[in-house]
This record gives sequence, C-alpha cells and structure tokens, in this order.
Amino acid sequence: MRHDSRDLAGHILPTSATMVGVCMTVVSIIQLLHLGDFATLVDRFLAIDSLLFLLSAVLSYLSLRRRPAEALEAHADLAFMTGLTVMAVCSVLLAFSLV
Repeated sequence: MRHDSRDLAGHILPTSATMVGVCMTVVSIIQLLHLGDFATLVDRFLAIDSLLFLLSAVLSYLSLRRRPAEALEAHADLAFMTGLTVMAVCSVLLAFSLV
C-alpha cells in the first residue's frame, strides 16, 4: 500500500518548525548560563541544527505545493533526520559538559 506523498511532508513541516524553536531556546539558555568553551561549541552546532530543521520545513512545504513531490519530500526527510541526529549528539555532549 502506497501512502500519499503529502502524509510525510504534512508531519515534517510542523515538527521541524517546532524543532527550530527548540534549538534556538536551548542556544539562548546555554548563552545565559555561561557554561564555558565546550558549551559554546555545542550551541554553535545547535544553531547549525536549527538551519537543518529550517531547510527541512521549507522542503516539506514545497513538497506540499509542487508536483512531483517525492524528491522534495525525500530531501526534507533526510534533513529532518540529520537534524534529529545532530540534536541527540548535542544533548549528550551538553549533558557530559555539565557533569
């Protein structure tokens, strides 16, 4: 059974937009806490990560608007999964920098 290509993009768009906000919130909190050089590196990665989520949101939006949508949706999915991976790595690095 093949799913409509708009199904995945419809989920990626709001989630990736939310993740941009999450990344920027964590960057702001790190800046307020003055956690040192290592945390500055993590917040730079999170700032780049927010751009990955923004790219994912834009690509998923375009895939909802254009036909054929499969290629755009695949790129949106890749950007989203890469962003999640970077965020998970940053979370672990930040957790160990606080110890």
